[in-house]
Amino acid sequence: MDVIGNRNLRWLVEMKANDFADKEFIVFEDRLGNVHRYTYREFDENVNKYANILNGLGIKKGNKVNVHLLNSPEYLFAWFAIAKLGAVMIPTNVLSGAFEMEYFLNFSDCVAIITEPNYMDMYKSILDKCPNINNILLARTSPLYPNKKLYPNTIIIQDILKDTAPEIPKVDIDPEDDLMMLFTSGTTARPKAVQLTHANAVFAGIFGSQGYKVVPEDHHFMVLPLFHVNAQFISVMPTLTAGATLVMAEQFSASKYMEQARRHGATTASLVAATAKMILAQPKNEIDDKNDFRLIMYAIAIPDEQWVEFEARFNVKLSDLWGLTETLAETTMNPVDLEMKRNCIGLPRLGNEIKVVDEEGREVPPGTVGELVVKGIPGRTIMKGYYKNPEATAQTIKDGWLYTGDNAYMDEDGYFHFVDRKKDMIKRGGENVAAVEVEYVISLHPKVQEVAVVGVPDPIRDEAIMALVVLKGGETSDADEIIDFCKERLAKFKVPSFVEFKDSFPKTSIGKIQKNILRKEELAKFEKK
Repeated sequence: MDVIGNRNLRWLVEMKANDFADKEFIVFEDRLGNVHRYTYREFDENVNKYANILNGLGIKKGNKVNVHLLNSPEYLFAWFAIAKLGAVMIPTNVLSGAFEMEYFLNFSDCVAIITEPNYMDMYKSILDKCPNINNILLARTSPLYPNKKLYPNTIIIQDILKDTAPEIPKVDIDPEDDLMMLFTSGTTARPKAVQLTHANAVFAGIFGSQGYKVVPEDHHFMVLPLFHVNAQFISVMPTLTAGATLVMAEQFSASKYMEQARRHGATTASLVAATAKMILAQPKNEIDDKNDFRLIMYAIAIPDEQWVEFEARFNVKLSDLWGLTETLAETTMNPVDLEMKRNCIGLPRLGNEIKVVDEEGREVPPGTVGELVVKGIPGRTIMKGYYKNPEATAQTIKDGWLYTGDNAYMDEDGYFHFVDRKKDMIKRGGENVAAVEVEYVISLHPKVQEVAVVGVPDPIRDEAIMALVVLKGGETSDADEIIDFCKERLAKFKVPSFVEFKDSFPKTSIGKIQKNILRKEELAKFEKK
């Protein structure tokens, strides 16, 4: 038996609601500065009411429910309510457009949607193409608006929440039952759905709370979006597991970040390189170092000089980490009670082994660059698999080792150092963008013959997206036309910033576009600017 045992997420939240009943679990600040607070008991009661509403609509174990909300208590109510019923949450990026959402809903077999009014126009445009959707539930509605008149075919949660009972039926939930599926960019034209289980979430709470020494007195400040595994498994699960307090912002604001952190007594936080750089770019304040932070975890390396400046200016330690959705977020971390190396992704977490291998899968000696692979148990200490894609699952998990597609090396002390992505991925402001996904969308344009997408330097968001396009004979176009075409079909962060037209592409002897040559050419142009 491992540390997870037979535990599931329903057991965990109900235990914490009993152990920390009157302690604050959620402190939520919306974009207008309004603050809402929930104790562990109040949180669990709201979760149960959401679960009863869903149960009354026929949502049962195994059903897929799309959650499409901004950061909010309602997001957490929905997530844990779905979990308590043994149903499966399908969280989606609020920046996703209709083209992407139609695919997500249909591929995942969603039967219901929980969203907010701002996204209803998008959903209305695709519902006739999503035959499995039976119900749309609206959260975060304003009582000042005639919601039922505006959205006649929806269920307004706020209208029925007060009269809903807080007791829910028992459900037999196995730890390895699916908890949620996250769509993640990869090497295929359409995103794959990563299956994460109850055991995965329980494990994330255990290794996160232990690894970062989280205690009930901690206030963890979460600004990253809840549809992402970073917020789910680095912020929410360790906080819940430790009985600590989650300070949650509706959206990240660099100009408000330190003031919010001070006001709410934040002691820990999770960032990505882009958000850390934006905070650092804010005007200096004489009270920058006056805060309660003891540790900020972050992903994606920042330059040494910015690391030094951040730690000195804000009087806080930075802990670099590395992980994927498939490996349950932070898989390596700089240990808070051992040496914390700068711009080093740290040591493996407890419960997994990690090694660096060559192209044949053989382990390489320290200092040698190769692919990072993670040993784990599918559905417990690594993902369960890719939904409806056994071939991709088998290609990724081999003999208990998950091949990450990331290149790294291990030093003589056993610490790992990230080098680059083996996969054709672009890192855009903390989000992974698969070049092939953007290429697929652009290839749908009737004037496009061929397309290649590469990453180019961006001083704030790590990389920008450059689309290189060859048009069909006799066709003419411009950058705006291609960019507008993408805006209608891709999330904002996946839309190219630059478009360049070419007469032809360099190719291999078998006709494959040589993107390494194109990437090198574009990087050279940016270096001259």
